[in-house]
Amino acid sequence: MRYIYTIFIAAMALLAACTVNDARQQAASSCEYASYFDILADSAVVAISPFDGSRDTLLVRQPLSRIICMSSTNVACLSAIGADSLVAAVSGAGYLAKLPYEGVPDIGYEAALDYEKILEIKPDLLVTYVVSGTEPQYITKLRSLGVPVLLLHDHLENHPLARAEYVRLFGALTGRLEQADSVFDFVKERYEILAESVMDNSRVKVLLNIPYADAWYIPGAENYMSQLVRDAAGEVLGAEAGASKSRVISLEDAYKLSRNADIWLNPGHCRTRSQLAAVHQLFPSFGPLANGLPIYNNTLRTTPEGGNDFWESGAMRPDLILEDLIQVFHSDGDGDLNYYFRLED
Repeated sequence: MRYIYTIFIAAMALLAACTVNDARQQAASSCEYASYFDILADSAVVAISPFDGSRDTLLVRQPLSRIICMSSTNVACLSAIGADSLVAAVSGAGYLAKLPYEGVPDIGYEAALDYEKILEIKPDLLVTYVVSGTEPQYITKLRSLGVPVLLLHDHLENHPLARAEYVRLFGALTGRLEQADSVFDFVKERYEILAESVMDNSRVKVLLNIPYADAWYIPGAENYMSQLVRDAAGEVLGAEAGASKSRVISLEDAYKLSRNADIWLNPGHCRTRSQLAAVHQLFPSFGPLANGLPIYNNTLRTTPEGGNDFWESGAMRPDLILEDLIQVFHSDGDGDLNYYFRLED
């Protein structure tokens, strides 16, 4: 996803539980991991707000054929079920690691959408997201223009498989639910097998991130990234038990955590150890830098504009992310990786 999966958004992630309140859902293919959507038996999908629990139901009378995607993870879901051609337009094409096809229209960003182009496209649906309980003005305007809008909250799901499960929602929208179920089942089975393979391994202590806008965010123990690290038999240092939201720590606290770290992950924009050491005068004394311990970044596959495939296809393939983490935690980490690379001098 373009930028909503920054550390700032991770800080806003909410702990969720899948609830089933509508009797019609008893016969439907309800979510297994995801908390913020459901699929009903009467050809409908439901988006559930993590902010107030409200339910937005969309009846699917016939498979949709023109979908505008405001998030690159939506494109990844459609691509996974062979529905790339149904992507009628995207927001921020330069941030997409994999464009569905050459020449896909770009409708711009939330604050400066090309409404005329959107109306020309005549989408069956525009799929977007929000980061708070307040509906942005651009969504209100789209609806006033008669554009069907569906708000999804996959970026606030905490379990990696919950985010991957949104492929089923797009399967339901496009008449490819059976194919989407098959894709999700493959990813889920592979993820669970990988996690089980290191269940008895010693926990690797992980220092995570660097300051973002002068604030160092550490995700809660129930956060998406912490869950990935835990399933790879690791432990995010400083993660608050039972919490999903990220918290801000001081540079001094980060230094103390670093002295116990076995590895440093996701150091922002840095691609070399020397570049990381130059970020702050204290960094050369941080444990992994000072002691020659491994440092890995999740920016192996990025676009010139700053898009990162870790947040795009990685949301659909958490098994590949987990595979990377297991390799860098429990082996030399020098084999082929999917999203990570090792920082060298």
